[in-house]
Amino acid sequence: MENEVLVVGAGPTGLAMAVGLEQRGIPFRIIDKADGPGEESRAMVVHARTLELYDQFGLAGEMIDKGIIADNVAIFNDGRKRGKITFGNIGKGLSPFPFVLSLPQDVHERIVIRYLQTKNTEVEWSRELLYYEETDSRVKAVISGDDETETLECSYLCGCDGPGSSVRKQMGYDFPGGTYEEVFFVADVMSDSSVGGVQVHMSKEGFALVLPLRTSGSLRIIGLVPEQIAQRKEDARYGDVSDYVENHVGIEAETINWFSTYKVHHRVSEHFRKGRVFITGDAAHIHSPAGGQGMNTGIGDAMNLSWKLAEVIEGGMDAEILDSYEEERIPFASLLVRTTDQVFKGMIADNPASDAVRNLFMPAMAPALTRFNAVRRTMFRLVSQIHIDYEDSMLSRGSAGKLKSGDRLPWVKYGDSDNYAPLEGAEFHYQLYGQTSAEMRRFMQNSNFALHEFNWTAAVKKAGISKNTVMLIRPDGHIAAIAGDNNVERFFEYEKTFMNAD
Repeated sequence: MENEVLVVGAGPTGLAMAVGLEQRGIPFRIIDKADGPGEESRAMVVHARTLELYDQFGLAGEMIDKGIIADNVAIFNDGRKRGKITFGNIGKGLSPFPFVLSLPQDVHERIVIRYLQTKNTEVEWSRELLYYEETDSRVKAVISGDDETETLECSYLCGCDGPGSSVRKQMGYDFPGGTYEEVFFVADVMSDSSVGGVQVHMSKEGFALVLPLRTSGSLRIIGLVPEQIAQRKEDARYGDVSDYVENHVGIEAETINWFSTYKVHHRVSEHFRKGRVFITGDAAHIHSPAGGQGMNTGIGDAMNLSWKLAEVIEGGMDAEILDSYEEERIPFASLLVRTTDQVFKGMIADNPASDAVRNLFMPAMAPALTRFNAVRRTMFRLVSQIHIDYEDSMLSRGSAGKLKSGDRLPWVKYGDSDNYAPLEGAEFHYQLYGQTSAEMRRFMQNSNFALHEFNWTAAVKKAGISKNTVMLIRPDGHIAAIAGDNNVERFFEYEKTFMNAD
């Protein structure tokens, strides 16, 4: 095959797209106009669902080794410690990665780049998409680099090129939403100040978030730039916020490794696809940093789309399934923008209600509520993104007990292994929990997809899987079709509808 996909942008989203395509043996190229990987730590939070997806390709272990598991969040009000939210293994029993991982984006990207290099795939730096033209069967892209231009053809083009996406602009799509007035700063500093974990500082003067980095004494500080400084024409410097950081956060910086200011946006593109061209990640949606959702959502987009492109290019499924990308990802992106927008406004607004949240609820009520296991589990499901489902997708069929098609496969541990082990191939496969009819077994054994059988145990029941349930699992770990009543017809129709027989 010729180069079937051009990936534009080599941030976390574009790199995840490359990983998914490489796993399936799809020829592609990945370009980025930067002259090399980023040097700044930027996005920090890697959630459980992202680690689950990365684990299918053997990447999660190194990320955990080089990151920091966020065990707790200490809450300060007017410089006094008022409470602590303990995370630890907050999602124990729900995911093989029951925690929140702090990992600087530059480290994150280099792990994935090295992985691709072991597969003989290199990011083409200093190469920029100038424009593209689409025909019924191909995309012709013109890219620049090394003082020359190159024209290449591919079957599909994926824009993973950030908020200012040239791909989205050439698609002609609006990027509706808005921008918050407040200006934020982010600083990576070296300090002797003792920080045992993540800290949230709130006061009338503003709020700040402090995160320890992997290197001893290295900290990330995020906060609000004072209004009188933000209104100046010249950019703020660390010296403009140092008094606030020292007096209200209690951090004395010895060395400033990186400092930047930014405004927060909340936008979702009207579409994520136009013919053979797609956008993912920040090119398709941007939102407030509340909950550390942005980068994780972009990686989720890439993992959702890459296997579908692979199936179509390989001829295993028809191109109509690509309609499901927008169908599955736009609703989640839109919901995420709305919810993070509400949380963010509540944190920064100057009114009595927000003051109560910052000064009463967060310091006192939040630590108390998170002592309850039900609250912790609910919080983990929401923040970690393991709650995402595609029930309304064209690719979802059936239900069994509490489970619906489109749900993420519930995680169940079996001794030294688990029911996620078959996901390592990133292929469709069947899973059976308990027993089934002779007819159903013959059907699965004659299918093109592998069958993995698991004992039905108390742990399986606790995970919400009914006895004798059969599932067809998608390459991204979501349930394509499910039945608990020996309904062979459901799986027969699914394969007949979506799969192209060899």
